[in-house]
Amino acid sequence: MKLIEGKPIADLVYEKCLQDIERLKAEGKQPGLAVVLIGDDPASKAYVGSKDKKCQELGLHSVKIEKPAEITQEELLSIIDDLNADDAIHGILVQMPLPKHLDSEEVIKRIDPAKDVDGLHPYNVAKLAMDDPTGFVPCTPGGCQRMLIESGIDVEGKHVVVVGRSLLVGKTLALLMMGKGEGGNATVTVAHSRTRNLPEVTQSADILVAAIGIPHFLGDEHVRDGSVVIDVGINRIDAPETAKGSRLVGDVDFDAVKDKCEAITPVPGGVGRMTIAMLMANTIRACEMREG
Repeated sequence: MKLIEGKPIADLVYEKCLQDIERLKAEGKQPGLAVVLIGDDPASKAYVGSKDKKCQELGLHSVKIEKPAEITQEELLSIIDDLNADDAIHGILVQMPLPKHLDSEEVIKRIDPAKDVDGLHPYNVAKLAMDDPTGFVPCTPGGCQRMLIESGIDVEGKHVVVVGRSLLVGKTLALLMMGKGEGGNATVTVAHSRTRNLPEVTQSADILVAAIGIPHFLGDEHVRDGSVVIDVGINRIDAPETAKGSRLVGDVDFDAVKDKCEAITPVPGGVGRMTIAMLMANTIRACEMREG
């Protein structure tokens, strides 16, 4: 069993980022990323803090905007309008999920597609569906694909089963892996919690991607011998035996399936490492693509 760890692959992405930043610096340009955080969700705050720290390490211009959960839709849209107009900002990311009274779809649509480094604006989703390379690929699906490429796992002609149908991961990853080019040309099935005979579907996968957001949702009965498993899930569960009283696990029961797999990603230490790396790469690309 090969363990596909995120850190060494993320480090390759960061190495390229540093080269690109130096080149842009010589041209008098500095990529800029703005992250907007609404409310005080601990997981979101930690994630935004990690993004801000990585920006500073790489030498990107970083803006972190934190607002209380009570913010109105109009106030949030006004913040996005200001960032759209700010020439020092090349990428805008609004941390999800938003408080329930806010319309996340309207917020995503308000972001300038050329600054949508999260790849969720309808323009960028459409470009992904059309194999248009000028769009931005969502960071987590992009990270999954990069992990497979760098691990020497060829997906062309393979059957990929993605469990989960969110726009953030499932739908966009399916588009990405059935698309043309490196890391694509796969035959893709998208399954979910309502899929009938789910073990039968997932057992047919050469590459199984879990992105359903339920801890240990997929177990031994779902995984075929010799398959590759990419676990996107990051779930916190009670663990009284640990100092923190909790621990992070994936959507796959790692211990139950690891000995069956050709390769598998761990949680933590797998796909999560790649998400921030791909966000940095998208921000740099947004700077490169801007005219002037």
